[in-house]
Amino acid sequence: MARLALVIATSGYSGFFPIAPGTVGSAVGLGLWALARSGGAGVAGELAIAASLLVVGAWAATRAERHLGMTDPGPVVIDEVMGMCVTMVAAPFTWPAALAGFFLFRAFDIVKPPPARQLEACHGGWGIMLDDLAAGVYAWGTLALLVWLL
Repeated sequence: MARLALVIATSGYSGFFPIAPGTVGSAVGLGLWALARSGGAGVAGELAIAASLLVVGAWAATRAERHLGMTDPGPVVIDEVMGMCVTMVAAPFTWPAALAGFFLFRAFDIVKPPPARQLEACHGGWGIMLDDLAAGVYAWGTLALLVWLL
């Protein structure tokens, strides 16, 4: 189970990329969204994917923390994958929207406006996942506003 949790938590070991693993995890999330959207997933499907990633990611991140012996280890990027999927729910399936969503999510994930930073204090994998859920919701709202304005 520890190996399965590590594979999930690191998104197929992509979290071990030596440079900017969180950005790599976000790119994996964007790819997953594009795959789901091109496969015909609607808003309900996108929400189901994000919710599944949240729950499974919290379990896997908790196990990965124990296995790696540290809190919120850098290689754990399932939170970025989930946050990116949240950001892109119902977004237009275009390159400009995808790039805007990607950069918005990365910005909110780095800055962590309240309550995102406070959510990091939650126990185990939930703390890892919930701050990125908040960043994803912020990025989703900002992206939706930009799409509406433009």
